[in-house]
Amino acid sequence: MRITRRKFLKIGAATAAAASLSGLGWPHAADASQNRLRIRYTKEYHTICTFCGVGCGIICHVRDGVIVNAEGDPDHPINEGTLCSKGSSISNISYVFDEAGRPKPNPNRLTKVLYREPGGDRYQEVEWDWALDTIAQRIKATRDATFEASVDVAGREVTVNRTQAIGWLGSAFCTGEENYLFHKMARAIGITKMDHCARL
Repeated sequence: MRITRRKFLKIGAATAAAASLSGLGWPHAADASQNRLRIRYTKEYHTICTFCGVGCGIICHVRDGVIVNAEGDPDHPINEGTLCSKGSSISNISYVFDEAGRPKPNPNRLTKVLYREPGGDRYQEVEWDWALDTIAQRIKATRDATFEASVDVAGREVTVNRTQAIGWLGSAFCTGEENYLFHKMARAIGITKMDHCARL
């Protein structure tokens, strides 16, 4: 079938118009429940995204202490209203929303420590105190066993405050001040291999 240039443009324009109208809900009848805004009866807060070091501006709409909507701040000089997928999902970290827009706790969010022993095939729930004590003991044991020795100017072997057996990965979900303190602590216990998950 041969299509002229004029007919091709007409078909393209009709297709674009139909796609635009279907995106607006036509020809479906408008439902009153669908027209209710999620941000109805909320308070607006301007804040900074916590996921990485870029510092994008976010407008959060809060109702009853729950973020029900998050969108980019168009007046912010860094992101100018745009957000990445992590920043856009900030309202779903702790809560998910049903069809009526009511929040409920996110079932995928972990609230307990899961531990899998070496060689094990399943995770088990453990107490926070046990997990933190175990982590501290293993860091101390690894640090003591792997402190490096060096030779001073007199030819004597001395232990230096450095271990290559532990690595440190910063968190983009922590504030800059928290990561500064983590970095100081890692340096203090002799860790030299450090990186950050938001490094670009």
